[in-house]
This record gives sequence, C-alpha cells and structure tokens, in this order.
Amino acid sequence: MKALFLITLLFSTFLIFYKAYKNTEKAVLNKVKLPAFDSHQQQGPLLHILQISDMHIEKISIPPEQVYNKLAGEKIDLIALTGDFLDKKRTIPKLIPYLKVLQRLNVPYGIYVVFGNHDYVLKQNDFDMLQDVLEKHGCKILQNEHVAIYFEGKRVNIIGVDDFYTKRSNLQKSFSGLKEGYDLVLTHDPNIVLNMKNYHFDYLLSGHFHGGQIHWPKPYHLAKLGRTMVQMNMIKGLLYYDEKPFYISEGLGQTSINIRIGSRPEITLHQLSLNKIQKEDAQSGHLMYRELSDNTLPLPQ
Repeated sequence: MKALFLITLLFSTFLIFYKAYKNTEKAVLNKVKLPAFDSHQQQGPLLHILQISDMHIEKISIPPEQVYNKLAGEKIDLIALTGDFLDKKRTIPKLIPYLKVLQRLNVPYGIYVVFGNHDYVLKQNDFDMLQDVLEKHGCKILQNEHVAIYFEGKRVNIIGVDDFYTKRSNLQKSFSGLKEGYDLVLTHDPNIVLNMKNYHFDYLLSGHFHGGQIHWPKPYHLAKLGRTMVQMNMIKGLLYYDEKPFYISEGLGQTSINIRIGSRPEITLHQLSLNKIQKEDAQSGHLMYRELSDNTLPLPQ
C-alpha cells in the first residue's frame, strides 16, 4: 500500500512538473489599449509599442520563429526591450536570432533597450559584448537618459531608467532637460514607481517579476524582489500608482527552474493615445480595457 502511494505521488509530481514545463513553450500575446485622451477632444494619434521583457536566454522555451509568427502582420511603431536578456557570456550568440526576428518586423521608429539586474551579472568585458551585439542589431540603449521621436506631429519622450534593483537608477539624470511631450518610461524593475511621485510619466513599461513564474498558491518568493509591491498585489499587467499607469510584463523566459505555474511567457502590444491624460480620465474604468488574444476583459482600477 505504501509503495502504491509513493508511485502515485511520484507520478503526480512528474505530471505537475511536465505541465509546468509545457507552460513555458507557448507565449501569450497580450494586447493592451490605453486610451489617454481628454473627453472633450478627439482621440489623438495611436502609437503601437511591442514590449518584450525578461528573455533570459539561458532558460527560454520560445523559439525566435514563434515570436515572429505571433507578430507578423501586427501594427508596430516601435519596440521596447525591458531588460534581463541573459547573464552568461556563452549565451550572447543565442540572443542574435531573436534580435534578427525583431529587425524583420521593420518597425519605423526603432528598438529601444534598458538593462535588468541579470544583465549586470556579466563581467564588464562580457557586458560590453552584449551592448555591442544589441547596437549592431539596431537597438538604441538607454541608461538613465532619454531620446525623442515625433509621431504624427506629437513629441514622444522615450525615457530609459537604468535598473533599480542593482541601484543603478538615476531619475534626476534620466529626466534632466526633458521637453514637453508624451513621456514614455522604459525600465526593468517596477519598484521604481514607488519613488517617482515627483516625476511625471504618461506610461511606464517594466518587467522583472515574471508574473510570479510559480504563482501558486501565492508568489511569496517575490518578496525579495519587492515586498511592498507584492503586498499591494502589483505583480503583473496594467496597474496604477499615484494615478499614473504602468505595466509589468510576465516576461518571455524563466530563471532558476524552467517551469511556470499560474503564469505564461508574454509578448505585449501596447496601443497608446498620445493626447495627454487628465486625472479624472485616469480613474475612469470605462476608458480602459485589456484585450487578451480574442477576449476583452475589464481592467482593475
């Protein structure tokens, strides 16, 4: 009887881990629409952003062609890569096929990159090699700095804030000399929003948490990455802090063990209206919704 129990337990454990591993093999394409317009004006130009975060090339189960097939035919104006590409020198060549796929999308306004805590694990020479590979494949790296693009006559400030987890963020430097426009922040660790009360942004893109990766029964292990945000249940998706919207991607790859429970690899398409948002609009749930594949779900306020 005891032997039968042990066999059943082992088989059940195997099935759980097998299913958890299979969860890493198919990415979900999430579509987020963030109308940010004055209710007394017409909706402004719509900027379409592809976000990919936390690729973790050492433990990624999504092949480059799956990424391309999910995105071919989608309208994409610019690409935001929000950190944690890899943490070992030997995997830098494995990043290149993914960068080539992104180049094949031919986005008109470029590819923008910020780094995450795992990228900074690399030795300086290896980190320089990673930077070189990214730049050779058309990526603009932002480390506490900003650039501007003009999209249908609207100025968009792309503000790259370096990694908060490794204490490399410098908000004053990132926002220094910023001119009036739509302020889009790219960063890796979303915990930085807790320190941005005095810094305006219209939208912020981040990653870092992997949606918990093993989100069962609760992602208690995330406490070391951000206890306050975990306590506020700010782990993934579209969220608000100080009435400002930000997004936490679940990421494309995994760390530690290559499984996911209660989370899936994510590719995200964001649609932004470039008319300035007003405070009363930021709290109006009917103005905002999230489209997951073919399903439209109401967003939490």
